[in-house]
Amino acid sequence: MLYYFSAFLNEHVWGPFRLLGSYLVLIGLGAALGALVVGFLLPVLWRILPTDRGRAHAQNALAAKGKPTGAGFICVLLLLPVLLLVVPLSMKMVTIIVCLVLAMVTGYLDDRSITPWGDYFKGSLDIIVAVLTSMAFCQFQAVACWLPFVKGDFLMPAWAFIPLASLLLWMTINATNCSDGVDGLAGSLTMLSLFYLGIFLYVVIGHREAAAYLLVRHNPEGARWAVLLFTVMGGLAGYLWHNAEPSRVLMGDAGSRFLGLLVGVAVLASGNPLVILVVAPVVLVNGGSGIVKIALLRMFKRMGFDVRAPQKPSPQLTLPGILPPPPPAPGQQSPLVAILHRVRFPLHDHCRKNLAWSNAQVLLRFMLVQSFLTPLLFVILVKLR
Repeated sequence: MLYYFSAFLNEHVWGPFRLLGSYLVLIGLGAALGALVVGFLLPVLWRILPTDRGRAHAQNALAAKGKPTGAGFICVLLLLPVLLLVVPLSMKMVTIIVCLVLAMVTGYLDDRSITPWGDYFKGSLDIIVAVLTSMAFCQFQAVACWLPFVKGDFLMPAWAFIPLASLLLWMTINATNCSDGVDGLAGSLTMLSLFYLGIFLYVVIGHREAAAYLLVRHNPEGARWAVLLFTVMGGLAGYLWHNAEPSRVLMGDAGSRFLGLLVGVAVLASGNPLVILVVAPVVLVNGGSGIVKIALLRMFKRMGFDVRAPQKPSPQLTLPGILPPPPPAPGQQSPLVAILHRVRFPLHDHCRKNLAWSNAQVLLRFMLVQSFLTPLLFVILVKLR
């Protein structure tokens, strides 16, 4: 809104208001307002949130039990007026923001549900949201795309773009959701992803000369997407202020699904779906690998393989002179199944349980890996063309 009124305010109110027509000023203003609004108002409002009931299979479930969860619901509602104020919105961006809110609402309803929703039901809702977002993004028109190691770009027809983009969005939603197991982990990694994506969209994709020099597709709305991303990043910083260990509030599925979808949409705005491997490598490995493990185990089970985890003898039955009872006779087991059971997923659970890392070590080391890996991968993705 401020962008469109900047010329009027400059002429009739005060000259420096012309700065509101600068995307860089809007980026700074949006990030600051998002952080202040969420940071100050979230503690006032989180009393209306449901409380975490603890998950029997989760690490540190007792520490999380009783804390307000679903903070993504409040954060998104607080950010909406800020987005309306600072982001130069187009009809396309408005429809996508509606899809982002829809993803948040489905996650919040799961957070509030007394009986947790099943994986298949949540996965189906995520697919619906991903398909709607893909349709809103392409508007049933061909989308210009570019790929690494290939000069030039090409048009992807809508009938091919919608299913492929939906798959990407579904993966980013669930990978981000699976990474939400350590105080501040999913939020911090996503904030890094939004930062790198915002810089890339503003400096390269949204800049005609820079895009031409690097032989990538120029997106005239790249700077607008950057304003959106940095504003959300500011709100995320306000949330992380209260989520630092020991956390006082949890984002829940309401926040993780919103953030995962936003990262996927920003990747689509870049014109190259492989950018997701650059800006969110740790999130994909940490959360996405768990999805792959579950899918593989279920596939092997359907093929007739024994997918049970190796059983350890109970220490109560190993007294001197007493042999433990033999385990149930296993069926044929693939070596890959045994390998899958050696690693816990999400990967942050493996680092805490098997490698004895503290939560602070997991958070810092995962952030360091993504911080240094992303610039290197950007060079490979963009420069080597």
